[in-house]
Amino acid sequence: MAKPIYVLNGPNLNLLGAREPEVYGRETLDDLRARCERKAAALGFSLEFRQSNHEGELVAWIQEARTDGAGLIVNAGAFTHTSIAMLDALLACSVPSVEVHLSNIFAREPFRHHSYISKAVRGVICGFGPIGYELAIEALAAAIATAKSK
Repeated sequence: MAKPIYVLNGPNLNLLGAREPEVYGRETLDDLRARCERKAAALGFSLEFRQSNHEGELVAWIQEARTDGAGLIVNAGAFTHTSIAMLDALLACSVPSVEVHLSNIFAREPFRHHSYISKAVRGVICGFGPIGYELAIEALAAAIATAKSK
């Protein structure tokens, strides 16, 4: 069986739909999971879709994706702006990866403008709401297909 695409969500994303809906929208994390599963299935992939409020758990999952995944999508939430540990794990991760944010982090508070993890990913998608995850899945599917054809 083909390796799955890992979709890792950081702190407070379990509160989607209830927390600041004017910023993050009204879809819940379960809605987002279903959206991602449909998109991935349409492109021939399965998903490992996870959320944690704990930095160490996210680091362990990035390390797992390194060997068990075909690609990786990360919405690190607030850890985007603070986590050198996640950066280091992503730098050691050889599968293609994409950073996703529901909101446009560059149009928000200045402390959100810097991402530690951007250095280690292939690309960043932000500001498009839940569709950003679908765009990330499409981008990973293309990157994986390109890598297989080499």
